[in-house]
Amino acid sequence: MRVGLMVPPQLDPRQVVPTAVRAEAQGFDLLACGEHVFFHGPVSNAFVTLAAAAGATRRIRLMTALTVLPIYPAALAAKMVATLDGVSDGRVEIGIGVGGEHPPEFDACGVPVRERGRRTDEALGVLTALFAGGPVRFAGRWTTLEGQALDPLPVQQPGPPIWVGGRREASIRRAGRHGDGWLPYLVTPDQLRDGLAAAREVAEEAGRSPTAVAGGVFCWAAVDHDGDRARRTVLEVVNGLYRQDLSDRADRYLVAGTPEEVASRLGEYADAGAETVVFAPACPSDDLARVVETFADHVLPRLRRA
Repeated sequence: MRVGLMVPPQLDPRQVVPTAVRAEAQGFDLLACGEHVFFHGPVSNAFVTLAAAAGATRRIRLMTALTVLPIYPAALAAKMVATLDGVSDGRVEIGIGVGGEHPPEFDACGVPVRERGRRTDEALGVLTALFAGGPVRFAGRWTTLEGQALDPLPVQQPGPPIWVGGRREASIRRAGRHGDGWLPYLVTPDQLRDGLAAAREVAEEAGRSPTAVAGGVFCWAAVDHDGDRARRTVLEVVNGLYRQDLSDRADRYLVAGTPEEVASRLGEYADAGAETVVFAPACPSDDLARVVETFADHVLPRLRRA
């Protein structure tokens, strides 16, 4: 299992580089960053954040988790992905989502929120075609290419891995048709197993190998030697982030507890097919360093042994 560390959305931008350097030294396989233009609280842009991290690291892979793809012109998104892959020497993985949790950001970007799914599907086709190299002709509803070629291409060929985020049926179908992996959030291990199986069925129906779709999971989590404190903290932080009460679903969807409990729960996701897990620390900013260090020192070794 590969383990990634999510850059908390509330992190001071001046702390991105030291956080990336520490994550690499602590043994994380990936550094992930989400994004929104506007949201309920502070949030960065994943491309810019990971570009800063790329210049300060050498080994750790860099994942957008998730890029809100429909608010970008598809060709611009392709250019940004290719550039980031270049400056990182081929360490980028792109997680994409349709967004929609905060409609005002779609209004601000001039994109009707009801079109987000169709725009995302079209954009994935554009990205795939441009990453393949050579002149591309594409006549879509929102993108027209008349023989343009992306230059320079991404270092990784035929393009960086694409992870499709979300947990609904549409995201499963999208992962099967276009993705190298499915990266749901707020799911149980059983939901992950069933959704991954469905995505692979879709891939096979689309003429792809079912093994082309890898399994992953994005986990809001807190770890503490005081397991009860971790459970209180993760619920408080995630409730505030999404502006809803997850109290009745916390045990199903959130990962929290002692290092032993967190490692055991993540092991259940691994057994369900998750080859990659993104650990998203759900804790106050002033407690972030301690929580990440606890995870790195006491959870990562258990996952490696497993």
